[in-house]
Amino acid sequence: MKKIKLIITCAIALAISSCNDGFLDVEPSGLLSSDNVATEENAEGLVIAAYAGIGNDDIGGPITNPWVYGSVRADDAYKGGGGRTDLAEIDRYEQYNLTIPDAGSLLMLPNTWENYYKAISRINFALRVINEIPESSYPNKTVRMAELRFLRGHCHFILKIMFKHIPYISDDLTDDQILQTTNDMPQEELWNKIADDFLFAYDNLPRQQDQVGRANKSAAAGYLAKLRLYQAYEQDESNQVVGIDQERLEEVIHYADEVQGSLEPDFANNFLPDYENGQESVWAVQFSLNDGTEVGRGSYATAVNSPTGSSFYGCCGFHQASQNMVNAFKTDENGLPLLDTFNDSDLTDPDAYGSIDPRMDHTVGFPGRPFKYMNTIEEPGDMIYKTSWARDPGVYGFYGNMKEQQSPDCSCFIKQGPFIATSVNYVFIRYADILLFKAEALIQLDRWDEALPIINQVRNRAAQSTSRPLSAGASDVYNIQPYASFPSKEFAWKALKFERRLEFAMEGWRFFDLVRWGEAEATLNDYLDVEKQKHDYLSNAYFTAGRDEYYPIPQKEIDFTKGIYTQNTGY
Repeated sequence: MKKIKLIITCAIALAISSCNDGFLDVEPSGLLSSDNVATEENAEGLVIAAYAGIGNDDIGGPITNPWVYGSVRADDAYKGGGGRTDLAEIDRYEQYNLTIPDAGSLLMLPNTWENYYKAISRINFALRVINEIPESSYPNKTVRMAELRFLRGHCHFILKIMFKHIPYISDDLTDDQILQTTNDMPQEELWNKIADDFLFAYDNLPRQQDQVGRANKSAAAGYLAKLRLYQAYEQDESNQVVGIDQERLEEVIHYADEVQGSLEPDFANNFLPDYENGQESVWAVQFSLNDGTEVGRGSYATAVNSPTGSSFYGCCGFHQASQNMVNAFKTDENGLPLLDTFNDSDLTDPDAYGSIDPRMDHTVGFPGRPFKYMNTIEEPGDMIYKTSWARDPGVYGFYGNMKEQQSPDCSCFIKQGPFIATSVNYVFIRYADILLFKAEALIQLDRWDEALPIINQVRNRAAQSTSRPLSAGASDVYNIQPYASFPSKEFAWKALKFERRLEFAMEGWRFFDLVRWGEAEATLNDYLDVEKQKHDYLSNAYFTAGRDEYYPIPQKEIDFTKGIYTQNTGY
């Protein structure tokens, strides 16, 4: 089903470890060098190893699912787990308390930084090898270079939205030059450096690849739409949005229109193994089990996030939906979101409330409702989500996460001790993203009437996503309708932002959206003002504008480069 998954493992040996204390040892050590691998066969293996590198993560250094960095850090979710001291490093992210360099047992941020630059190291090594092979003896040379540059763009993009000031490392730099590469490149220049990789990919990748999982022209167009959207919101040195570049917004629309894809007919399909690499998946990292390795190349970034009270799962109850996010799924009598008043009261009984967006039951483990679309596995009621499944409800409440979980009887599901992994892809860009990227650009260009049918397309799909077992109670609680009109730009803008939250809830992008819009400080401190009345552990949490929009540059990287890197503002 996923041909590229089946050959990733075979190529790992060609990528042998590429980093030690820092990412700067860019050529993989071991038996291989650019002199003895410059053959078509070995180059193909190095490309696959580069694909493997962008999925090489775990809870201690995630580079796929950004649930810690973009969901817990925002208003979508609480840390969860066994209280504040359980993986206390994540508690500090949730509290906006990251002024102590590299503190914590996991060293999560330093590991994420290092894992991304390890992936970039693999990519650059492969590019250098392929550059040495004549095109006459390597017909796929240009396409493979385009794939590699796409992967490099992906890595630098995620690092950019996390850390803002990063070193851009290309394949033409020598070791000495890399040691002198700073992280103070002007922001517009840095955006364009990353965009150049995606532009090369866009110009040289085919519309379709023979092997599912390889980047194609649509993936490159989708990433260009995403990058130009982020780039359009111009920030000053204090991370505040000071302008919106209209030409960049036009590029967003252009590249969004170049993406070939469509929405899945059912929202649930995006999070189930039978629909991987389907019509809505624009760009996804591939994972696998039963692939000849001891434990498979499963996704372990969410290994501690499964329910704890169920015998079918294991550990450890992290990433719990916030009450604020649950409240956002309420709808009014016309089936529209409560854009300004959703958090005035708490949604605790959907059947009694009687008017909710069905995406809530695709997103949240909610007491009394089927978990992962199953009423039973072995005994009646076994897969109804229970309050006892929450590990520490006194601190974090009862709500679980569902998108990143799989049914325990799925062949995609594996337990390693108490931890859970799956072979299900992590989708970085899906077609719903593309639609809402375009709608956002249109609204900011004062063309909100053109955005209306695009947003309604996403809402109409949500309305049709009720065929699976979602509710163990009343079946008529779902009430979601399209917008009849957008009376103003202000209304359209609120609708767009709310739609992104509902559509991508708990997928890890909420925090980055808020920073892009320049609304992180206001939104998150308003959120905390209410949450502090419900959850004492947040009593000292506060978002500091001009600092907390980005994560600190890992101190060990500053030390390793002897101070060449400049720390982000406020840290």
